[in-house]
Amino acid sequence: MKVAINDSIYDLNNLERNLRKDLNLKEIIKKINKKDLVTCDILIKNGHLVTWETDVKNGDEIYMLKKGKVPTEEEMAKFLKARHSPNVYGKLKNAKVGIAGLGGLGSNIAMELARIGVGTLIICDFDVVDPTNLNRQNYFIDQIGMKKADATKEIIEKINPYIEVVAHDVHLDKSNYKLYFESCDIIVEAFDNPVCKAELTNWVLMNSDKYIVAASGMAGYYSSNTIATQKVRDRFYLSGDLVNAAKEFDGLMAPRVGIVASHEANCVLRILMNELEV
Repeated sequence: MKVAINDSIYDLNNLERNLRKDLNLKEIIKKINKKDLVTCDILIKNGHLVTWETDVKNGDEIYMLKKGKVPTEEEMAKFLKARHSPNVYGKLKNAKVGIAGLGGLGSNIAMELARIGVGTLIICDFDVVDPTNLNRQNYFIDQIGMKKADATKEIIEKINPYIEVVAHDVHLDKSNYKLYFESCDIIVEAFDNPVCKAELTNWVLMNSDKYIVAASGMAGYYSSNTIATQKVRDRFYLSGDLVNAAKEFDGLMAPRVGIVASHEANCVLRILMNELEV
């Protein structure tokens, strides 16, 4: 029986003949004589939290970690590998995603993609954080007055300092999309302006082979169940309820904006994992 523990492969058949098939995690650690792992308090098998009494089978991928300290880059990689299902981490680590706009959508999408370990984020916005942003955007009161690109990068560095964040304080338009997003695998549209949304989407579809994930309809406090992500055409996905734009008596608030942001982030994840909608 072979198992992977913290990225090292152990062949237990070489350690003991007539090996039982129902060894638990505690028994395996004893047999491989890794005393430093006995004090670990985070035990994860195949992406799922387990206990010392959990049975281990041939081919299982196990991570054993300790709580309570800031991880090194190598340790952070192990944490991400542990909590993702096997083989997910590598694809995300090597991905490059561009985010156009860092308001209620983009600031939250950037945070979620950073948390799952997307290796490179290209983030673009020309605006500054103001008090009216705080009801839905991923900023803090002490960041008021900061450029949104800088504020988002600052937050991401507190989440995962080991991913690459390239922040641009820039007003995006069709004259500079290529300059900032040429190297990206996927571009996330997170603009407020409908004209800008259409321009970026058209540029991606007409001038590149990249994917674009966009949004429409997230205002108010209507049912969460009306929000969905659909494939509009090849390389173009759209999240939202497609109906409720911001207007008088129908403002933008954290819950529905956050749901759409999560839809876009999850769509990016599915594309990176080659789980494409039909």
